[in-house]
Formats: sequence, structure tokens, C-alpha cells
Amino acid sequence: MSIRIGIYGYGNLGRGVEAAIRQNEDLTLAAVFTRRDPATLKIRTKGVPVVHIDKAAEMADRIDVMILCGGSATDLPVQTPAMAALFHVVDSFDNHSKIPEHFARVDAAARTSGKVAMISVGWDPGLFSLARLMGNAVLPDGKDYTFWGKGVSQGHSDAIRRIEGVLDAKQYTVPVEAALEAVRAGKDPTLATREKHTRECFVVAAEGADRARIEHEIKTMPAYFADYDTTVHFISAEELKEKHSGIPHGGFVIRSGKTGLDLEHRHIVEYRLKLDSNPEFTSSVLVAYARAAYRLAAEGACGCKTVLDVPPAYLSPKSGEELRRTLL
Repeated sequence: MSIRIGIYGYGNLGRGVEAAIRQNEDLTLAAVFTRRDPATLKIRTKGVPVVHIDKAAEMADRIDVMILCGGSATDLPVQTPAMAALFHVVDSFDNHSKIPEHFARVDAAARTSGKVAMISVGWDPGLFSLARLMGNAVLPDGKDYTFWGKGVSQGHSDAIRRIEGVLDAKQYTVPVEAALEAVRAGKDPTLATREKHTRECFVVAAEGADRARIEHEIKTMPAYFADYDTTVHFISAEELKEKHSGIPHGGFVIRSGKTGLDLEHRHIVEYRLKLDSNPEFTSSVLVAYARAAYRLAAEGACGCKTVLDVPPAYLSPKSGEELRRTLL
């Protein structure tokens, strides 16, 4: 049986989910939901209905898992609990500091409806979270280090675009090379947030917009920019399109630890991602966890889950026997 997937929001992430579904024979795109006029939205999959989000409840019996493709700043805090009342859902909520409260809201909604809701799925939070967990479990005497970039952060770019007077924006997260090399060398530095990354923003402002206010709002934005050295460049829409149209990203999770009776042996574990397309890779992770959500639901599970709660085998379309034979 094919798992029927709904896409809720058709921006970069939604288009990536559509592409990822094509690579998975056990998944089918059932519908795309949009805030726009459905008649104006052209998707790449023939025969799939495009529906206004206000009518999502009418299709509850035709969607097995709804993948939510909105932004973490304002969309997902509202959309995920609302949709978890109707569907099994997967989201990519990426505001690390607010995950516990997002989890609580979504868990309450999903337990009331008996649905499975996967939150904070992607590569960080997501795959990097798993790498951190494994490093901590295997090397309990050690330190974690996570570096992002250089690359475009979709969530941070979206947060800038929500500021009044901003027409478009791209934000790059840049690791501080000296800090990265000190960690790899086993020096175990203690690094403040500001010492690990810088943030660089390219902003297209509306004509007549108060650029000083926009820059101040960006640099003081809690949980996004306030704790970083942030540079803001105001550029034209043409320059943004010409020089910043791609959405690359990546990063590193490093666990530096010691073993032995006298902790005499040092180990460095490094997990790296280098991504041509941040949204397409994130979408591929969302799709794999939609499969996992469906399997958990089939076993009678409900409530909110994260990547830390899911057996790895549930992500794969292969059977346990196939996995043991080909991957173990």
C-alpha cells in the first residue's frame, strides 16, 4: 500500500517534498495545500489536486501523513498543533530554544486526536541531533561541538523576510574557522555562541523603508541573531537574484572525548553534511520521517515525537531482513 502524503505549503520546502516523493515508490503525493489561490499554483505532479488550506479538514480521509512546509517563526507554532488535530503530521520546526514548548503544544493536540506528530525534523534539528546523541552515548567523557555553514539558513532568512519593510532576504551562517580547527585538533575549547559563528544578511528593502530600523530589528532578534556578530548588507533585488539565488548549506557535528581507566586516549568523531540545496535535502529527511510516522501510527502510537524517538529502521522502505543483509 502506498502512503498518501499531503504537502501543506508550496514554497522551497514544499517543492522539495514533491521531488522527494518521486524517489520513493512507497509514497504518493495526494494533495498540495496552499494559502494562495489554488488556480494560480502550478505543481510538477500531474493529476494531483491543489487545495486551499481552509479546506484541509475536508480531505482528512485522503491523507495519511501531512508534511508541513511553513516557517518556524510564525507558521509552524500555529499550523502544527492545528493540523495534528486532523492528520498525522511532520514539521521542520528549527528554533532550538523553543522546541520544548512547541513539543508540549503539539503533543497535547496529537494526543487528543490520537495522531502521531513528528516535529523538528530535518538536519539540525534532526540528523545532527542523532549525531550528538550517539557521540554522547559512546563518549560520555567529552564535549559536543556543532558548526553550521557556510550556507543559507531557510529559517533565519524567513525570519528576516517577516520584518516590516523587507521584500526579500538571504542569511548565511558562517563558521569561525579558528574555532573549528581548534576543536578538530582536540584542544576542547570553551566557545561562546559568538565565537563559533557569524551571520551575514543580504536584504532587499522596500523603497522608503527605514533601513536603520530593519538592521536593528535583525541584529537584536532573540534566538536568531542577538547572540551573534551579524552583518547586514542592503542590496537590490537584481543583485540578490544574480549572486544569491542558490540555497546551499551544511555543517559539522563533532564529539571530542576520552576513554581508558586514566582517560589516556582521545577520540574525535565528526559527522559532516555538504548540501547543494538545503530545502531539497531537508525535504528528503521530512519524507523519510513521514514514513516513520505512518509506521508508528500503524502500531497504535500517538502524541508528539522527535527524531530521537524513532527506530532508524522505520525510516527505510526496506524490510528488516533486507536491512540486516545489506546495511548491517
